[in-house]
Amino acid sequence: MELIKLSIIDDFKFIFLDDNRYMKLVEGFLNTLKITAGALLVGVIIGVIIAAVRTSYDKNKESMKLRGGIGYFILAFFNTICKIYLTVIRGTPVVVQLMIAYFVIFVSTDNGVLVGIFAFGINSGAYVAEIFRAGIMSIDNGQFEAGRSLGFNYFQTMKSIVIPQMFKAVLPTLLNEFIALLKETSVAGYVGVMDLTKAGNIVAGRTFMYFIPLFTVAGVYLITVMILTSLVSKLERRLRKSDR
Repeated sequence: MELIKLSIIDDFKFIFLDDNRYMKLVEGFLNTLKITAGALLVGVIIGVIIAAVRTSYDKNKESMKLRGGIGYFILAFFNTICKIYLTVIRGTPVVVQLMIAYFVIFVSTDNGVLVGIFAFGINSGAYVAEIFRAGIMSIDNGQFEAGRSLGFNYFQTMKSIVIPQMFKAVLPTLLNEFIALLKETSVAGYVGVMDLTKAGNIVAGRTFMYFIPLFTVAGVYLITVMILTSLVSKLERRLRKSDR
Protein backbone atom coordinates (compact mmCIF):
# COMPACT_ATOMS: atom_id res chain seq x y z
CA MET A 1 0.00 0.00 0.00
CA GLU A 2 2.82 2.35 0.90
CA LEU A 3 4.54 1.55 -2.38
CA ILE A 4 1.37 2.39 -4.34
CA LYS A 5 1.10 5.77 -2.58
CA LEU A 6 4.73 6.55 -3.32
CA SER A 7 4.24 5.54 -6.95
CA ILE A 8 1.23 7.85 -7.34
CA ILE A 9 3.10 10.74 -5.70
CA ASP A 10 6.12 10.17 -7.96
CA ASP A 11 3.88 10.03 -11.03
CA PHE A 12 2.12 13.24 -9.97
CA LYS A 13 5.44 15.04 -9.50
CA PHE A 14 6.71 13.81 -12.85
CA ILE A 15 3.55 14.72 -14.73
CA PHE A 16 2.83 18.15 -13.27
CA LEU A 17 5.88 19.51 -11.45
CA ASP A 18 8.72 18.56 -13.78
CA ASP A 19 9.32 21.39 -16.27
CA ASN A 20 6.40 23.24 -14.57
CA ARG A 21 3.94 21.36 -16.75
CA TYR A 22 1.11 22.29 -14.38
CA MET A 23 1.35 25.81 -15.80
CA LYS A 24 -0.06 24.45 -19.05
CA LEU A 25 -3.22 23.47 -17.20
CA VAL A 26 -3.39 26.87 -15.48
CA GLU A 27 -3.00 28.66 -18.81
CA GLY A 28 -5.55 26.38 -20.44
CA PHE A 29 -8.09 26.89 -17.65
CA LEU A 30 -7.73 30.68 -17.80
CA ASN A 31 -8.18 30.61 -21.59
CA THR A 32 -11.28 28.43 -21.16
CA LEU A 33 -12.77 30.99 -18.76
CA LYS A 34 -11.87 33.88 -21.11
CA ILE A 35 -13.47 32.18 -24.11
CA THR A 36 -16.57 31.20 -22.15
CA ALA A 37 -17.13 34.65 -20.60
CA GLY A 38 -16.38 36.49 -23.86
CA ALA A 39 -18.59 34.18 -25.90
CA LEU A 40 -21.48 34.58 -23.48
CA LEU A 41 -21.18 38.37 -23.70
CA VAL A 42 -21.24 38.21 -27.51
CA GLY A 43 -24.11 35.73 -27.35
CA VAL A 44 -26.15 37.98 -25.06
CA ILE A 45 -25.71 40.99 -27.36
CA ILE A 46 -26.70 38.95 -30.42
CA GLY A 47 -29.51 37.28 -28.51
CA VAL A 48 -31.08 40.56 -27.35
CA ILE A 49 -31.04 41.99 -30.89
CA ILE A 50 -32.47 38.88 -32.56
CA ALA A 51 -35.09 38.30 -29.86
CA ALA A 52 -36.19 41.93 -30.11
CA VAL A 53 -36.52 41.71 -33.91
CA ARG A 54 -38.40 38.41 -33.88
CA THR A 55 -40.80 39.29 -31.07
CA SER A 56 -41.43 42.73 -32.60
CA TYR A 57 -42.37 41.05 -35.85
CA ASP A 58 -44.55 38.41 -34.19
CA LYS A 59 -46.43 40.94 -32.04
CA ASN A 60 -46.85 43.69 -34.64
CA LYS A 61 -46.97 42.01 -38.05
CA GLU A 62 -50.78 42.06 -38.34
CA SER A 63 -51.21 45.70 -37.38
CA MET A 64 -48.21 46.79 -39.49
CA LYS A 65 -49.52 44.85 -42.49
CA LEU A 66 -52.89 46.59 -42.19
CA ARG A 67 -51.26 50.03 -41.95
CA GLY A 68 -48.95 49.28 -44.84
CA GLY A 69 -45.77 51.24 -45.44
CA ILE A 70 -42.12 50.28 -45.76
CA GLY A 71 -41.70 49.60 -42.03
CA TYR A 72 -43.44 46.23 -42.31
CA PHE A 73 -41.20 45.08 -45.15
CA ILE A 74 -38.03 46.21 -43.35
CA LEU A 75 -39.03 44.35 -40.19
CA ALA A 76 -40.04 41.27 -42.22
CA PHE A 77 -36.68 41.33 -44.02
CA PHE A 78 -34.69 41.44 -40.77
CA ASN A 79 -36.92 38.77 -39.26
CA THR A 80 -36.12 36.51 -42.23
CA ILE A 81 -32.39 37.17 -41.81
CA CYS A 82 -32.66 36.25 -38.11
CA LYS A 83 -34.52 33.02 -38.91
CA ILE A 84 -31.85 32.04 -41.45
CA TYR A 85 -29.12 32.73 -38.88
CA LEU A 86 -30.89 30.61 -36.26
CA THR A 87 -31.44 27.76 -38.70
CA VAL A 88 -27.85 27.70 -39.96
CA ILE A 89 -26.15 28.09 -36.56
CA ARG A 90 -28.35 25.61 -34.72
CA GLY A 91 -28.22 23.17 -37.63
CA THR A 92 -24.43 22.88 -37.93
CA PRO A 93 -21.87 21.55 -35.41
CA VAL A 94 -20.01 24.10 -33.31
CA VAL A 95 -16.70 22.41 -34.24
CA VAL A 96 -17.33 23.11 -37.91
CA GLN A 97 -18.24 26.72 -37.13
CA LEU A 98 -15.04 27.08 -35.10
CA MET A 99 -12.91 25.68 -37.93
CA ILE A 100 -14.58 27.97 -40.48
CA ALA A 101 -13.91 30.96 -38.22
CA TYR A 102 -10.25 30.03 -37.69
CA PHE A 103 -9.23 28.69 -41.10
CA VAL A 104 -11.47 30.80 -43.38
CA ILE A 105 -12.79 34.00 -41.79
CA PHE A 106 -9.82 34.86 -39.53
CA VAL A 107 -7.12 33.01 -41.46
CA SER A 108 -4.74 35.97 -41.06
CA THR A 109 -4.78 36.00 -37.25
CA ASP A 110 -3.06 33.68 -34.80
CA ASN A 111 -5.05 34.80 -31.73
CA GLY A 112 -7.00 31.63 -31.10
CA VAL A 113 -8.71 32.96 -27.96
CA LEU A 114 -10.35 35.85 -29.84
CA VAL A 115 -11.38 33.52 -32.66
CA GLY A 116 -12.84 31.16 -30.06
CA ILE A 117 -14.79 34.01 -28.45
CA PHE A 118 -16.18 34.99 -31.87
CA ALA A 119 -17.08 31.45 -32.96
CA PHE A 120 -18.60 30.31 -29.68
CA GLY A 121 -20.30 33.70 -29.27
CA ILE A 122 -21.98 33.39 -32.67
CA ASN A 123 -23.07 29.86 -31.77
CA SER A 124 -24.30 30.81 -28.31
CA GLY A 125 -26.18 33.81 -29.70
CA ALA A 126 -28.59 31.52 -31.55
CA TYR A 127 -29.56 29.70 -28.35
CA VAL A 128 -29.59 32.81 -26.18
CA ALA A 129 -31.88 34.49 -28.73
CA GLU A 130 -34.46 31.74 -28.29
CA ILE A 131 -34.13 31.96 -24.49
CA PHE A 132 -34.76 35.72 -24.64
CA ARG A 133 -37.57 35.32 -27.18
CA ALA A 134 -39.35 32.86 -24.92
CA GLY A 135 -38.82 35.25 -21.99
CA ILE A 136 -40.26 38.22 -23.87
CA MET A 137 -43.25 36.23 -25.12
CA SER A 138 -43.95 35.13 -21.53
CA ILE A 139 -44.39 38.76 -20.38
CA ASP A 140 -48.06 39.61 -20.00
CA ASN A 141 -49.50 41.83 -22.74
CA GLY A 142 -50.71 44.13 -19.99
CA GLN A 143 -47.11 45.30 -19.59
CA PHE A 144 -47.11 46.50 -23.19
CA GLU A 145 -50.43 48.26 -22.62
CA ALA A 146 -48.99 49.89 -19.50
CA GLY A 147 -46.08 51.20 -21.55
CA ARG A 148 -48.41 52.67 -24.15
CA SER A 149 -50.50 54.32 -21.43
CA LEU A 150 -47.31 56.04 -20.25
CA GLY A 151 -46.75 57.40 -23.75
CA PHE A 152 -44.00 54.95 -24.71
CA ASN A 153 -43.76 53.58 -28.23
CA TYR A 154 -43.16 49.85 -28.76
CA PHE A 155 -39.36 50.02 -28.62
CA GLN A 156 -39.34 52.29 -25.56
CA THR A 157 -41.70 49.84 -23.85
CA MET A 158 -39.37 46.96 -24.72
CA LYS A 159 -36.30 48.83 -23.46
CA SER A 160 -37.73 50.25 -20.23
CA ILE A 161 -40.36 47.71 -19.14
CA VAL A 162 -40.25 44.36 -20.94
CA ILE A 163 -36.54 43.57 -21.32
CA PRO A 164 -35.66 44.22 -17.62
CA GLN A 165 -38.46 41.83 -16.58
CA MET A 166 -37.38 39.35 -19.23
CA PHE A 167 -33.80 39.28 -17.92
CA LYS A 168 -35.04 38.44 -14.44
CA ALA A 169 -37.23 35.64 -15.78
CA VAL A 170 -34.54 34.01 -17.95
CA LEU A 171 -31.47 34.62 -15.77
CA PRO A 172 -31.29 31.05 -14.37
CA THR A 173 -31.69 29.60 -17.88
CA LEU A 174 -29.05 32.01 -19.17
CA LEU A 175 -26.60 30.89 -16.48
CA ASN A 176 -27.28 27.27 -17.42
CA GLU A 177 -26.36 28.22 -20.98
CA PHE A 178 -23.11 29.61 -19.53
CA ILE A 179 -22.42 26.22 -17.92
CA ALA A 180 -23.14 24.39 -21.19
CA LEU A 181 -20.92 26.84 -23.06
CA LEU A 182 -18.06 26.18 -20.62
CA LYS A 183 -18.12 22.50 -21.56
CA GLU A 184 -18.55 23.20 -25.28
CA THR A 185 -15.28 25.18 -25.36
CA SER A 186 -13.43 21.88 -24.83
CA VAL A 187 -13.36 21.52 -28.63
CA ALA A 188 -11.33 24.75 -29.04
CA GLY A 189 -8.19 22.63 -29.27
CA TYR A 190 -9.25 21.56 -32.76
CA VAL A 191 -7.81 24.85 -34.03
CA GLY A 192 -4.81 24.87 -31.69
CA VAL A 193 -6.30 27.03 -28.94
CA MET A 194 -4.68 26.30 -25.58
CA ASP A 195 -7.82 25.54 -23.60
CA LEU A 196 -8.02 23.22 -20.59
CA THR A 197 -8.65 20.06 -22.62
CA LYS A 198 -5.84 20.85 -25.05
CA ALA A 199 -3.47 21.55 -22.14
CA GLY A 200 -4.29 18.20 -20.55
CA ASN A 201 -3.69 16.44 -23.86
CA ILE A 202 -0.33 18.19 -24.29
CA VAL A 203 0.81 17.18 -20.80
CA ALA A 204 -0.32 13.60 -21.43
CA GLY A 205 1.50 13.52 -24.78
CA ARG A 206 4.77 14.79 -23.30
CA THR A 207 4.74 12.38 -20.36
CA PHE A 208 3.16 9.40 -22.19
CA MET A 209 0.88 9.07 -19.16
CA TYR A 210 -2.77 9.78 -19.96
CA PHE A 211 -4.68 8.58 -16.91
CA ILE A 212 -3.76 11.28 -14.39
CA PRO A 213 -3.70 14.34 -16.73
CA LEU A 214 -7.04 13.57 -18.39
CA PHE A 215 -8.79 12.70 -15.15
CA THR A 216 -7.38 15.90 -13.67
CA VAL A 217 -8.90 17.87 -16.56
CA ALA A 218 -12.22 16.09 -16.07
CA GLY A 219 -12.06 16.88 -12.34
CA VAL A 220 -11.43 20.59 -12.97
CA TYR A 221 -14.43 20.77 -15.34
CA LEU A 222 -16.58 18.86 -12.85
CA ILE A 223 -15.66 21.07 -9.89
CA THR A 224 -16.17 24.26 -11.93
CA VAL A 225 -19.58 23.10 -13.18
CA MET A 226 -20.62 22.05 -9.66
CA ILE A 227 -19.69 25.48 -8.29
CA LEU A 228 -21.58 27.27 -11.07
CA THR A 229 -24.59 24.96 -10.67
CA SER A 230 -24.66 25.71 -6.95
CA LEU A 231 -24.60 29.45 -7.65
CA VAL A 232 -27.45 29.08 -10.16
CA SER A 233 -29.51 27.14 -7.60
CA LYS A 234 -28.97 29.85 -4.96
CA LEU A 235 -29.94 32.53 -7.47
CA GLU A 236 -33.12 30.67 -8.41
CA ARG A 237 -34.09 30.41 -4.73
CA ARG A 238 -33.54 34.15 -4.23
CA LEU A 239 -35.58 34.99 -7.31
CA ARG A 240 -38.44 32.78 -6.08
CA LYS A 241 -38.37 34.54 -2.70
CA SER A 242 -38.38 37.98 -4.32
CA ASP A 243 -41.48 37.05 -6.36
CA ARG A 244 -43.50 36.29 -3.21
